[in-house]
Amino acid sequence: MSTLHHDAFDANLLGPDFRIHVSPKLHDQNDVDLLASLKGLDGSKPRLPAEPADRPVRDLLEQRFPRFQS
Repeated sequence: MSTLHHDAFDANLLGPDFRIHVSPKLHDQNDVDLLASLKGLDGSKPRLPAEPADRPVRDLLEQRFPRFQS
């Protein structure tokens, strides 16, 4: 994963469907260039590593994702 996607994982923004989820709280914020770019990633699916062993573990994402939703 790129640094951006790794940071998204650490911030509980990568869902168990391997898509990037942007908090509705951010969608309500006034746009600046960086925020607009981040909002544009909502629902996107980052390119996963070719090797399955290098990909995020779906079960761990499922455990972490409720933190994002709360």
